[in-house]
Amino acid sequence: MSDVVSLHLDQYPDQVRVRLLELRDLIIRTASKLEVGEVEQTLKWGEPSFHVKSGSPVRMDWKEKAPDQYYLFFNCKTRLIETFKELYRDSLVFEGNRAIVLPLSEPLPETAVKHCLQLALRYHSVKHLPLLGA
Repeated sequence: MSDVVSLHLDQYPDQVRVRLLELRDLIIRTASKLEVGEVEQTLKWGEPSFHVKSGSPVRMDWKEKAPDQYYLFFNCKTRLIETFKELYRDSLVFEGNRAIVLPLSEPLPETAVKHCLQLALRYHSVKHLPLLGA
């Protein structure tokens, strides 16, 4: 993990940090299994951001104004959230065309989130396909 991301994650409350680290680990494992290259970890807009050359950046964060949830953000100018809503409207909660909203009180819906991450990490090679090839 980059030093800047690590230091940033250390600033979150314990319960939040654990969930964000779990999400970060899922991003890294998913990228590794897809063999899409090294994941660049930085801060964008003050939020941990993850990017591979073949994909669209993914960010994550928690906001004090909504303390019971955390977020997985995607580029709003892509078809990612539109596609995720089509696939997972009954199992995931979305905020507009930019985020998946995850409740801190529930386990990470790993199967659905992992599939969304796969599509985001390969976005440039699937963006021309219906439903991104899902």
